[in-house]
Amino acid sequence: MTDSRTVAGRVLAGAALLAAVTALPWLSGTDPALTVLRARSGDQDPTPGQLTAVREQLGLDDGPLAHLVRWIGGDAGTSWVSGEAVWPQVSDAFAVSVTMMLGALAVTVAVVGLVCARTLWLGSRGRQQRAGGGEFAAVLAALPKFLLASLLATVCGVWLGWLPSSGWEGPSSMVLPALALGVPSGAMIGGLLQQALPGVFREPWVRTARAFGLSRGYLARNALRRALPGVLPQLLPTVVGLVGGSVAVEKIFNIPGLGRLALDTALAQDLPPLQTVTLVLVLLGVGAGLAIRAVCRVLLGPALRDGALPALPVAGVRPRRWLAVVCGGALVALVVAGLLRDPAQVDTGARLLSPSAGHPLGTDSLGRDMLARLGHGALRTASVAFAVTGVSVLAGLLLGVAGRVGAGLTEVVSTLPAVLAGLLTTAVTGPSVWGAALAVCLVGWAPYAAQTAALLAQERAAGHTLASRSLGAGPAYLLRRHHLPAVLPAVIRNALLRLPTTVLVLASLGFLGLGEQPPTPEWGRLLSENQPYLELAPWTVLGPAGALVLLAVFAVSVGRRRD
Repeated sequence: MTDSRTVAGRVLAGAALLAAVTALPWLSGTDPALTVLRARSGDQDPTPGQLTAVREQLGLDDGPLAHLVRWIGGDAGTSWVSGEAVWPQVSDAFAVSVTMMLGALAVTVAVVGLVCARTLWLGSRGRQQRAGGGEFAAVLAALPKFLLASLLATVCGVWLGWLPSSGWEGPSSMVLPALALGVPSGAMIGGLLQQALPGVFREPWVRTARAFGLSRGYLARNALRRALPGVLPQLLPTVVGLVGGSVAVEKIFNIPGLGRLALDTALAQDLPPLQTVTLVLVLLGVGAGLAIRAVCRVLLGPALRDGALPALPVAGVRPRRWLAVVCGGALVALVVAGLLRDPAQVDTGARLLSPSAGHPLGTDSLGRDMLARLGHGALRTASVAFAVTGVSVLAGLLLGVAGRVGAGLTEVVSTLPAVLAGLLTTAVTGPSVWGAALAVCLVGWAPYAAQTAALLAQERAAGHTLASRSLGAGPAYLLRRHHLPAVLPAVIRNALLRLPTTVLVLASLGFLGLGEQPPTPEWGRLLSENQPYLELAPWTVLGPAGALVLLAVFAVSVGRRRD
């Protein structure tokens, strides 16, 4: 049965989001009539009479409340820019995005299986005592989706001609975008599952099952059933969120999806379709959240209801300090070498030079040294990414602990594109790196809240928690001594895996003019601005991408612990 507090959280969050989106044209500081007129005709210097006519036609003088009331009354209306009916546009884009999401989900499941196969094989044979380090998952999770999309489009689409590299012509057009979206997402979820499985194989029921001679397949299946409920909620922000958040991939493959429609309508301040897209994303998040929670309840079975679950599985991690030393040393060497060079020196005669003794990482399209830009951008990139991650984790923990009210809010925010949050934030703060950081914080807490809520539900149904309650332990004691110690390690591992993703989301906002502005040498921005030169000069993106991979592996390595 759905709790009234969960419903209230959904309604309040959805209403607040729709109200903010409706007010966007008036919050932006730019005359909505001017923006719409430019989107219609490209006229950069319209006359006052033209602006007045647009205001009267669209009813802009009525203010946002009147438009929201009309829209809630069932009048989706027509696009302010194209004059076409809204629902056909949104329904077509939604069908494309959901199809692409299902393809990405299939790839995600395949990658999760690849990441976890060895752990399952060893665990079912009683040979896996500690969790794997997760470096393979960290490398795949750190792959920039838009960079992977460009690489797949170039190699598989253009050079080899295996699959379409642009447009949406049928099932074959789904393959490359699904790979670009599903591989990093699968590595993210697979890394979390890989860390949880060894602890499950050490639970008492496994020893009992082996004593009774039950098959290894039985052990593997039931270990997955025990570990999945703590990981499945990550599907909501990681995979389902791709419906509205895969803007860069949709642009690269020229796919008319919901994310691209949301971005285009928001930039044009085309309010009717933007409102409808937002509502569709909210409903998708709520529906997916309900489905995922139902699956988790089925997987855990009566033990969740009866408070008979064992304590959350915890496994130590094989110490590999040498890997942290190697990755950290490589990062320090790159940064120090880059700091000794000038990142802003432009040399048009040295454009897109390949790596050499004079330019170890080559040069970019303006002839600037890539090593210098990488080194000078390291501190700013790392500091902002760690700050955003820290704030997001703290907010996620608080809202996850809040229970059912937080669950409704998480469902709504999980499918909100970071680009839309960036536009809303920039409308108030103006474009800046900290404005972009605030936008990412507004949506970045959702994965941690979903994970915290799922793990807390299991911990509250554990036998030792019920025993503590029977002895008079209060909520504060349980939270301090039982709940947080059980949940926090898994949430921190999740945050470390997502650190490179945070860098790339910040970069995408800067690329759209909503965050870090050029010529600041920030790593994510280096990837974004050099992505068009991937085929001609791949070294311009290999340096920043390699640095992100080193950062991801280093973060996972230093974040591990012993038994």
